[in-house]
This record gives sequence, structure tokens and C-alpha cells, in this order.
Amino acid sequence: MTILVTGGTGLVGARLLQRLAEAGIACRALVRAGKPVPEGVQRIEGDILDAASLQQAVAGVSAIIHLAAVFRTSDEALIHRVNLDGTCNLIAAARAHAPQARFIMASTTNIYDKDSPHPGREDDAVAPTQAYPASKLAAENALRQSGLNWSIQRFGFVYGDQDGHLEALSGHAGSFGFHPAQRMSMVHHRDIATSMRLALRGAFDGRTVNIVDDAPTTIHELVAMVGEPMQASSAPLPDPWHLHADGALARSLGFVPTIATVHQAKRDGIL
Repeated sequence: MTILVTGGTGLVGARLLQRLAEAGIACRALVRAGKPVPEGVQRIEGDILDAASLQQAVAGVSAIIHLAAVFRTSDEALIHRVNLDGTCNLIAAARAHAPQARFIMASTTNIYDKDSPHPGREDDAVAPTQAYPASKLAAENALRQSGLNWSIQRFGFVYGDQDGHLEALSGHAGSFGFHPAQRMSMVHHRDIATSMRLALRGAFDGRTVNIVDDAPTTIHELVAMVGEPMQASSAPLPDPWHLHADGALARSLGFVPTIATVHQAKRDGIL
């Protein structure tokens, strides 16, 4: 089995690519010029926005893990171009040159409506208005309609392996006005690898699944855990299910997080 990973130099992709390679899986990474890849990983220079560069990337692969995305920018046109148009380019390349490959796409639990009456479920009707989740939903729909063997993983808040996400949360909480009692569904980088190994074996074929750990955690606790400040509040919590995703479907298909909670990650020294 040879798999192609896009976004393999990002915070999520670099950690996943390293773990897959260490597990003995033959990996190929689509990267821009000058970007390094782990030892033993085949390096293919290209860009998902350059359709011509994708034929070599997908040729002969048995699976594609599509992680490449843009979200931390105010350039909404760029977000849609990379996340939707880039995905469509990759879909077209797979259909033409690797039609039997599994196409596994990373998405986000931020897709779910802020005022949902329950934790976000994969079959919820959703209509995100922010550029990042809206672009990911559009890309999901393009993949579902592609005729390929697809699966989609909607990640909770990804953290761990000293990636800086938790340390940055205090600033994001202030910018977005998060209530300190708001709970977020989480997933450690180790369990991105756990879920991807399942997907590579076909456990999620034709499905969209939330990939989250066992314990949504308050933003207050998360910020305090890494020693960052946050304004306290006893005001009522609006939209109590915002950022909280239901992980039952993935559990029923065999996903069991090895890092059950962020508190376990702290005890194990892998924040």
C-alpha cells in the first residue's frame, strides 16, 4: 500500500506523516518546493492549486489522505480557493489517475450550527457562515458526489505534541468571545493517526464521522492547563452545545481514542 498525504508539512500533517512512516506504511507527500519530509517518505513537489502537478502525486496510490487546508487568515477568497478548489483538483486527479484509491478527507466539527440543540451529529443539517467551515462543507459535498471511495473525518480541536494550539487558545477565546464555561470536543494528534489507520482499512468507507475524545473540556480548564490567562465569568452560557460533537458513530465503527482526555495527555506529558 502506498498512500499520498497532502498538507504533510502542517501541524497535523507533519505529525501524522511521521507516525504513518514509523508504522512502516509507504507514504508519499505532496509538498511545495523546499519543504522537508520525514526520512523514508517519498517527496513529490506540487500544489493542490496546480492541477498539472497532481497526476504524478496520485499515480499508483492506494489511498489519499487529504489534510491540506487554509483557515488562519482573513483572506476568505484564499480559504475557498484552497479548501474547495484545491480539493476539487485533487478529486479530479484521483478520478483520472487513481480511481480505485480510498480518498480520506479531513474536515472540522466547526461545521455544526452554533445554536444546535444537541452535540453536533454527522446527519445534522448545517449551514456554516464562516469561510473556513463553509469551504470545508462545500469540499465534503464535492467528495461525496465524486464517485470515489471516500470517507470524511470531522476533527474536534486538535492538540498535543507541543503544537502550540492550547497555548494560542487564550487569544482565540478573546477574539471570538468564547464563554469560559464553553466545552470543546478535543482530539490528540496520536488519535488522528488512530482514526486514519482505521480509515485506511475501510472502517469509514462512505461515511462522515466525528473524531473526538471522550471528554469535551471547558475553555477555562484548557487555558488554565497551559498557564494562560482568561477573563472569568458567571454569566449564563449561551449555545451550550457549540463546539461539542457527538463521537458515537466513530465509536460504533471501531474508533477508540488512546488519549481519552486532555487531562490524560497532561499526566502523560504529551500536551
